[in-house]
Amino acid sequence: MTETYQYLALSGALTVLLWTPYILARVFVWGLGDFLKNYTGTFPQEAPEPPLWAVRAQRSHLNMVETMPAFIAVVVAASLLTNGTLAAANIWAAVFFFARILHAVVYITGIPYLRTPVYLVSWFAILAIVYLTLGRI
Repeated sequence: MTETYQYLALSGALTVLLWTPYILARVFVWGLGDFLKNYTGTFPQEAPEPPLWAVRAQRSHLNMVETMPAFIAVVVAASLLTNGTLAAANIWAAVFFFARILHAVVYITGIPYLRTPVYLVSWFAILAIVYLTLGRI
């Protein structure tokens, strides 16, 4: 399960880092002065328009934030309920992590028809850990 926890940590780091692209876009669109002031005088009614890729980057980040609690819960439960002996969880944690990287790339670049299937792979990985855990107790 040590490897599973490594992928959990990497997934947490990915969650933290996914905000970077849209924040950098905001710096460039708003300008450093307005960005550091936090908001322009008429925000949100007259917010500068971010590029579409930055909007997708923000959505990708929020999607990861919404998915992480389930991943955390199943990894911790798998570790506790199987006394850390569920080796298959390592594989599925890796699948989750790499699917989430691919999801971010596909989402931000706007590649059509791949976002949902890649997202479903990450959710399948979570469900696989649940299934394997429940099969061991």
